Amino acid sequence: MLFLVFGLPAKSVPKLNNQKIVAALTDNYGQRAGLRGRAWLTIMASASDASNADKLAQVNGFFNQLRFIDDIKLWGVENYWATPIEFIGVNGGDCEDFAIAKYFSLLELGVADEKMRITMVKSLTLNQYHMVVAYYPTPGSVPLILDNIDGEIKPADQRNDLLPVYSFNGKQLWLNKEKGQGVLAGKSQRLKRWSNLNQRMGLLNLKQAKLSLE
Repeated sequence: MLFLVFGLPAKSVPKLNNQKIVAALTDNYGQRAGLRGRAWLTIMASASDASNADKLAQVNGFFNQLRFIDDIKLWGVENYWATPIEFIGVNGGDCEDFAIAKYFSLLELGVADEKMRITMVKSLTLNQYHMVVAYYPTPGSVPLILDNIDGEIKPADQRNDLLPVYSFNGKQLWLNKEKGQGVLAGKSQRLKRWSNLNQRMGLLNLKQAKLSLE
């Protein structure tokens, strides 16, 4: 379970289990990281048969407990997209890390990739770029926004503080001109940091990892 967060080679994926995830977190990041991992796994197990609405609420609530830390302070670089296990391990990250961890956790829980997008927005309140997860209950609906700034899940048309710029999921990239679907702009692999993240997470060997982005 949860192979997609570990950042290990795909050939190692089938051997992983919950105990090894907790043990690896403890060994690499300390006892508290192991406890965070165990809490995350508990939520993942309890939400496995829940409705999509409950999955969104539980995943959003869990990750929003982690700390916001700038990449330069945490990793020594200006823009680093951490894997969910790194995010949990260090107990913090920036907005990209919150969004990435939520997206992959929901994907693991069975939420369809076509219903989700990681969305880059302009926060008008903070006057800076920001990243959230957008969930589309139906193809043409206004998405629900999972955000670490405002912890309440709201429809995008109730988030007047956010101006969408572009969005992507496992397959596609969109340029957003309004708080809706946006204009298709090609494959998400065009985003170098996204491709790099997926490589580090061992998602390129889809046959062995048993995860398809198609």
